[in-house]
Amino acid sequence: MEMNEIKEIESIAEATLAWSHERNFQGYNKHDGLNSPIFKALLGWSKWARIIAIQIVTRAPINLRPFLLIPPSPNPKGLSLFLRGVLSRFNITKDESYRETAKEILNQIKSLRKPSGQGEGWGYYYPWQDPGFYALPGMPNAVVTSFVCHGLMDAFECFQDEEYLADTSIAIDFFFKALPILKNEPKELCLGYMPVPMEMRVMDVSILIATVVARYNQLANKDIYSHEAYRLANYVVNRQTSEGAWFYTDPPGDSHITHDNYHTGFILDALEDYMGFAKDLSWKDQHKKGLMFYQQRLFNEDGSPRWMHDKNYPYDIHGAAQGVITFSRHESIYPGFSDKVLSWTIENMYHPDGRFYYQKQKYFRKKFTLMRWCNAWMYYALSRWLENKHLES
Repeated sequence: MEMNEIKEIESIAEATLAWSHERNFQGYNKHDGLNSPIFKALLGWSKWARIIAIQIVTRAPINLRPFLLIPPSPNPKGLSLFLRGVLSRFNITKDESYRETAKEILNQIKSLRKPSGQGEGWGYYYPWQDPGFYALPGMPNAVVTSFVCHGLMDAFECFQDEEYLADTSIAIDFFFKALPILKNEPKELCLGYMPVPMEMRVMDVSILIATVVARYNQLANKDIYSHEAYRLANYVVNRQTSEGAWFYTDPPGDSHITHDNYHTGFILDALEDYMGFAKDLSWKDQHKKGLMFYQQRLFNEDGSPRWMHDKNYPYDIHGAAQGVITFSRHESIYPGFSDKVLSWTIENMYHPDGRFYYQKQKYFRKKFTLMRWCNAWMYYALSRWLENKHLES
């Protein structure tokens, strides 16, 4: 992109941050349907009633949340994405306003931490029913906590405050002392998503935890759970298909999700990060193969993000953001592809107020904004894209 186009992206990033900051980074969430007192009264709290309620809100062509009295809420995962984006902008610009905003977000994140057995972590602030488990509001989970940990470690690298490493260490205790062990073999380890009895093995969970541990050990100059981290990563790598893909769950039949966009991006970025932090490039060929599948099967030529490897619609803002994040790291392999994904996203999914739309269906768009799903992911994507452009120049 030309310099004037980069300036335009900077302006969009600023507008996105401002719109979100004005709302204290709180908003609606994709799966927050059970926060509706109306649904609670009408549907009760059986497993399938909860699943139906969530899916009605998630799949509706308009935003039903205001009509169902669902309140905006904080989301630690979204806050961590905003934090990482803000710290990225501070590292490039040295603008003190970013430092102040980062401190504000960090205070929010710390206030939302919850105990769970031994260790503490972060979760979603709404009840959540999945086919494989049920989570109470605020219950810590592996994915949210792993994202928060990377925000904390970014803050440590920026501010050199040991407090953020200590917070990460407590969260690592949560991973290994509170989460159920779903597979435990000499060379493979799989941990559960939630600290509740469950059998569903969600594929990105183990590699996300492995990457947190490897990064913490590098920053803290320690060697805790390093063998467990290797086994977690190895478990996920060993589940890669011959095409280079990963199913959402192991075994694949435990979920209707097959090879989807953003979870594939999660795994690829986490695997690359793990290899870098652990200084172990054993799986570089698997990563390269996975990246090729991701680019060829989960994106279209115009940069639009496919929903699944065999399904275009809906084009989802989360998939677009993940594509920008992942491919901006790989300009040498896929030159200009992150630019193409970003250009498509701004043209099709951006509102000049400073917010991003949720989804684009074949014949209509869902033009409402979910704070974590839309703006948090896109602000982080914009910030990482700008950081990589700065490093290239």
